Amino acid sequence: MFRSSSGKASPFAIIIFLFLGLWLLFKPLENRLFDSTAVPRAVTARGDLAQDEQNTIELFKNVSPSVVYITTIALRRNMFSLNAVEIPQGTGSGFIWDSKGRVVTNYHVISDASRIEVTMADHSTWKAVLVGAAPDKDLAVLQIDAPAHRLKPIPVGESTDLLVGQKVFAVGNPFGLDQTITSGIISALGREIKAITGRAIRDMIQTDAAINPGNSGGPLLDSAGRLIGVNTAIYSPSGAYAGIGFAVPVQEVNRVIPQLIRNGKLVRPAIGASLADARLVKRLGFEGVLVLGVEPGGPAHKAGLRPTRQFGNEVVLGDIITGIAGNTVRSYDDIRTEIERFAVGDQITINILRDGTAEELSLRLSVLAD
Repeated sequence: MFRSSSGKASPFAIIIFLFLGLWLLFKPLENRLFDSTAVPRAVTARGDLAQDEQNTIELFKNVSPSVVYITTIALRRNMFSLNAVEIPQGTGSGFIWDSKGRVVTNYHVISDASRIEVTMADHSTWKAVLVGAAPDKDLAVLQIDAPAHRLKPIPVGESTDLLVGQKVFAVGNPFGLDQTITSGIISALGREIKAITGRAIRDMIQTDAAINPGNSGGPLLDSAGRLIGVNTAIYSPSGAYAGIGFAVPVQEVNRVIPQLIRNGKLVRPAIGASLADARLVKRLGFEGVLVLGVEPGGPAHKAGLRPTRQFGNEVVLGDIITGIAGNTVRSYDDIRTEIERFAVGDQITINILRDGTAEELSLRLSVLAD
């Protein structure tokens, strides 16, 4: 019935046979696609976590209650009604400093805020007020009115004995994500970056632990879960993690924060002298910082530092400061950095060049006048 009058198979018959052949070929495969007896596979026993995993889990469990999420809000004028409206401005991280509700973060996190809110690990949110700030150090202290039993101050470590290659952890709220931990190592020590004021922050810790927008102000921890730095900046053209992050060392944090709590600002020691641009001294063929003037009755005056003087048309150069407490200085920034290692009232040595001769003077630091 599928042949033509000439006895050959008709095209219709050929199509039918091809379809039948394909059906017979793939039917066994179809039967294998589905199995009504399928059940979940048995779980393979994992065993104990590795020791370093257990340490990381324990570290995060202990430290996360000390880490907070900071939201900043700015006031903007409505272009139609001219009424002020509040809009979210940015986010960052911070950590609880003490049981009195003080919170440490970066200055750049809160610098332009009209209102600041702090969200703790228990998801409670508190209004924060600024206690004090040190823009040159990119550090700030906030105050919240949370009860003491809800506050867990972060354990404080040390940064003077850190080693390149040492394992570190960063805890914070990157991109607004709640309570995130990343790990890495100390990539380098003694790095230098620019603060929001343009002044250099020295002795920074460099790490490859992932630090992203929102991590700023959060803690950098050692493997014992102690604070060793405050995550401050990343080096990245896109602003996202690129393997290079920086943290203010805890030694500097522990020096600055108590002053901010006591005075609302960083009380800087001073030598009581005005200094020339380092380029001027280089043009004269010297290395160091030229003393232009001294404050009458100030530390430099009492120590006998000579200022630059003018007699008619003749200018007599003053002393050139070449070292502070045994460390070489070549710029005003170098001098500020060295002096800030000391406190008001400390006695320090100053190395100078006077009329081409090296001398050493002793000077007692006073408070820098605003």
